Amino acid sequence: MALDAVGSLAVAALVILLGRALHRGFPALTRWHIPEPVSGGTAWALGVALLHLAGAPVPETSAAIREPMLLAFFATVGLSADLRQLLQGGALLARFALLTVALILAQNALGVGLALALGLDPLIGLLAGSVTLVGGHGTGAAFGALFARDYGLPAALELAVAASTLGIVIGGLLAGPVARGLGGGAFGPAGDDSPPPPPRRPDEAALAPTLALVLLCVAAALALVPLARNWPVTLPDFLWALLAGVLLRNLILAPLRQPPPPPALEALSGVTLALFLALAMAALRLWELVALAGPLLLLLAAQTLATALFARWLVFHVMGRDAEAAVCAAGFFGFAIGSTATAVATMREMENRHGPMPRAILIVSLTAGLFVTLANALLLSLILVLPLFAR
Repeated sequence: MALDAVGSLAVAALVILLGRALHRGFPALTRWHIPEPVSGGTAWALGVALLHLAGAPVPETSAAIREPMLLAFFATVGLSADLRQLLQGGALLARFALLTVALILAQNALGVGLALALGLDPLIGLLAGSVTLVGGHGTGAAFGALFARDYGLPAALELAVAASTLGIVIGGLLAGPVARGLGGGAFGPAGDDSPPPPPRRPDEAALAPTLALVLLCVAAALALVPLARNWPVTLPDFLWALLAGVLLRNLILAPLRQPPPPPALEALSGVTLALFLALAMAALRLWELVALAGPLLLLLAAQTLATALFARWLVFHVMGRDAEAAVCAAGFFGFAIGSTATAVATMREMENRHGPMPRAILIVSLTAGLFVTLANALLLSLILVLPLFAR
């Protein structure tokens, strides 16, 4: 049962409200920094799977409304990016980028090693490695099609989509718990139930012009995406919205001394991210993932454990062992297993309870958006040259 844009937004609203109810009924979900749309979306997807098993028609949300929400969210991230502040933390950004390269290599080594041990094609190990986990749906779909066309791997695209989707669920559910208890006194004890700081109320008069800036960035992204389709490296669509926001703020608005008001940006960021996550989670077809995943479940379990240890012990220590380092660790796990959107959603949840961490969110967003796609594609291209993958 295909839904139009209005029906899809209605489903997203139900998912968000369901997540809010679950968090009120189970406060541990909030303490673990699990985003409400992820909680509600998981429950919704389980309900839809039961309908499918019963032979009843299941709702299908529209991707036409989902993707603009993602673009709008990353436009708000770009418009929030004060590059002067980021340059002050350049060393941290460089460290985070190097950690990301190390993880890409580690995920592929683990995936290929386990695939060979299980008697599987080593390409499946790459699909259960950085192709889909760090790369997400965009890189996964690109390399899945490549593996099917040029390497003769059957159902490669379907396996890539399954791994990417399961990764989003895992990343959304576990990114917060992975960083739980880190940050020492800056976050308080692991079981701290202190109320979150009150959100900054946006000036209603500032919402409309700020929304206009966001829509301008989305329009720029939609114009640039087709131009990059034939590039040798597959770039995620949201990258263009992020870049448009960064350039608009730092090259035009900053010299005019008219930066977007942070409370208005935060309000629009929260709304667009919640709607995107709700729509994405509502689109999950769990029965297809179970049928397609097979041995991928074992590979993904191993990758989840390894990435969690990497984020909790290596990322947290390298990034400074403070509150921002804890947020970076959560975000690192979120995008290294799931997606940039789920990573930032988790970091926003941590901000809601512990106060603003803008530099951590910007470091993770810029690394995941600007750096990781290019680094991942380059490293995968070099890995595929190895004799192990010759056909």
